[in-house]
Amino acid sequence: MAVSQFAESASFFATCPKGIEELLASELTTLGGEITKTTVAGVHFRAPLSVAYRACLWSRLANRVVLCLAREEGNERPEVLKATTQQIDWTQHLAPGATLAVDFHGQSEQIRHTRFGAQTIKDGVVDALREAGRERPQVELREPDLRIYAHLHRGRLTLGIDLAGVSLHQRGYRREQGHAPLKENLAAALLVRADWPARAKRGEPLIDPLCGSGTLLIEAALMAADVAPGLNRECFGLHGWAGHDEALWCELKREAEARAGLGRRRIKSRLYGFDQSPQALSAAKTNAMRAGIPALIDFQGGAVTQLACPADAEIPGLIITNPPYGERLGELPELVPLYAALGERARREFPGWRLALFTGNPDLGHRTGLRADKQYAFKNGPLDCKLLLMTVPDAAPGDARAPTLDGKPARSEGAQMFANRLEKNRKRLKKWLKTSGETCYRLYDADMPEYALAIDVYGEHVHVQEYAPPKSINPNQAQRRLLDALGVIPEALGVRAERVYFKQRERQAGKAQYQKRDASGERFQVREGKALLWVNLRDYLDTGLFLDHRPVRRMLADMAAGKRFLNLFCYTGAATIQAALGGEKGGASDSVSVDLSNTYLEWARDNLALNRLDPGRHRVVRDDCLRWLQTAGSEFDLIFLDPPTFSNSKKMDDTLDIQRDHARLLDLTMARLAPGGTLVFSNNQQRFRLDDAVARRYAVEDISAKTFDPDFQRRPDLHHCFLIRHREDA
Repeated sequence: MAVSQFAESASFFATCPKGIEELLASELTTLGGEITKTTVAGVHFRAPLSVAYRACLWSRLANRVVLCLAREEGNERPEVLKATTQQIDWTQHLAPGATLAVDFHGQSEQIRHTRFGAQTIKDGVVDALREAGRERPQVELREPDLRIYAHLHRGRLTLGIDLAGVSLHQRGYRREQGHAPLKENLAAALLVRADWPARAKRGEPLIDPLCGSGTLLIEAALMAADVAPGLNRECFGLHGWAGHDEALWCELKREAEARAGLGRRRIKSRLYGFDQSPQALSAAKTNAMRAGIPALIDFQGGAVTQLACPADAEIPGLIITNPPYGERLGELPELVPLYAALGERARREFPGWRLALFTGNPDLGHRTGLRADKQYAFKNGPLDCKLLLMTVPDAAPGDARAPTLDGKPARSEGAQMFANRLEKNRKRLKKWLKTSGETCYRLYDADMPEYALAIDVYGEHVHVQEYAPPKSINPNQAQRRLLDALGVIPEALGVRAERVYFKQRERQAGKAQYQKRDASGERFQVREGKALLWVNLRDYLDTGLFLDHRPVRRMLADMAAGKRFLNLFCYTGAATIQAALGGEKGGASDSVSVDLSNTYLEWARDNLALNRLDPGRHRVVRDDCLRWLQTAGSEFDLIFLDPPTFSNSKKMDDTLDIQRDHARLLDLTMARLAPGGTLVFSNNQQRFRLDDAVARRYAVEDISAKTFDPDFQRRPDLHHCFLIRHREDA
């Protein structure tokens, strides 16, 4: 096809994010295109070149607009792919001296890598140009003059010129970004689904209560003011195309500029953006300035809990927002009250408005207490998301979802029962906590089977672990109950939502519980008896302090006066700190703490420093405990042995199964115990049974029942603890 023929009619392919193909087809039809086929993440259409140019300038939804030069079957093999490419007259598309790049998508059995596919296409272009007597063009991957688009699927090759160049979602205004920004064309698609273009024509207001870097608001303003989304872009792929019609392009740009000028003056809608982050608001204002519509959006600081209807909003409008989704489980405690607050403020301040909530967690969307009458599925990058559309009703008396008189969302029956249980447990432990002075304790441990959580209090912080539900439990039901619980905990315990930390606990092998979940480095000090200890509730499955072993550590402190202390599998050294500080008669004369984890040994060193203990007297050793026991020559008067139930660490010489291996481990440990000394042996194997041979060789006392404080007495199988000594007759 000659370049001159493109002015009349040609075949084009517009790409887009998955889920908005239907919207893109409608948009292209409005722009003058004739839709020939809709496919996944794209739309094929026929149109004159002017419509394709108009799509580059005006499409709010497309990523790319490709001038199709070939759509051929049977391109599974590289040589066929190259031959198909060579058949095109590339002299009509690539000017002499111009650079090129090939964007290749897809694969076949013999073309498995996109780089190889792109290389094959490039070779076909180069050979075709050489046959036409042209010099070999240079490849420029970053900013080529001509970008070639190639897509291979089941042997069908779509090959063409990318008229967009850089993806059309990059309007040019967003250099300042807030947290997890939406792509501009996805934001535009959400606005279309929420019927914003029609609402803007009626002059309705629009609010984003969590505006971040302002993408939704800016796209809404561009729509309302009839500003072409590509108007501020400096360069398109069509500019480096040899067939480019500059006069046509300039005419379309002049038309767009005239419409924008008129649209900015005629806009009737007011737009408002709120965020409690000063950095996000600064980015949003800067982005709006670059987009050329700063006067159309009123940005203000404020939290969702203070959201109010603007005084100059005379008619109901649209609230649209993209709150955090909770991609990481640990974010959920803060998000449940956020979504609930959004629903509460909507009911209180915005009756009759439309709420459009975009989320990757629809269960969180239900925390608003509002019912979605429409839902649309989208992809936000790799995440499956939904746009929930809700009409905000008047809060009628007796409405079960309405907020209570104090402005807080009403609880479900199950959530109220859970809150009641937390309060009951607090009352039960109140006297003990006052007497003992403990600030770190277990408040709840799956007391109600429907709420399978372990809740630990660390001063003003709360650590919540969900036991993975069995397969027989409906996961959606389990998720709803979890969100109910997370919504109740901050209020019931009088803590801020950001101080509630959530994790899901599954059966772990060996030291899997020690593996890092996050890298915040967020830690704080807690007190246990005389000791100050660092805990980290966010980054690891465990926190650095095993609360159920508190009585054991207390016992070690009382036993340690003047003794040589050994802590095997020492974890973060909490037991060492207690032994070193000691009870009324003083602490250990010296200690050795052994573990294989650098991370936790460093934590132990920090705990020693926090308590001003001499590292010369209290040594920390990195080694496999089994290997260390076999080579060590020292004796100790008091030994604490608390091994994992199972470990297959790559750093160990062998695996460790405590039920299988405890007799051998105890023999090695007892060889290091001085005459008259005591070994305190503890483990968390629920069905642990001490080997009879151990009881025959040593004096053994099972003290498990004595090693649970009131907060753990519901779980007598949580750990087993023994005092082991050499027999006097040995």
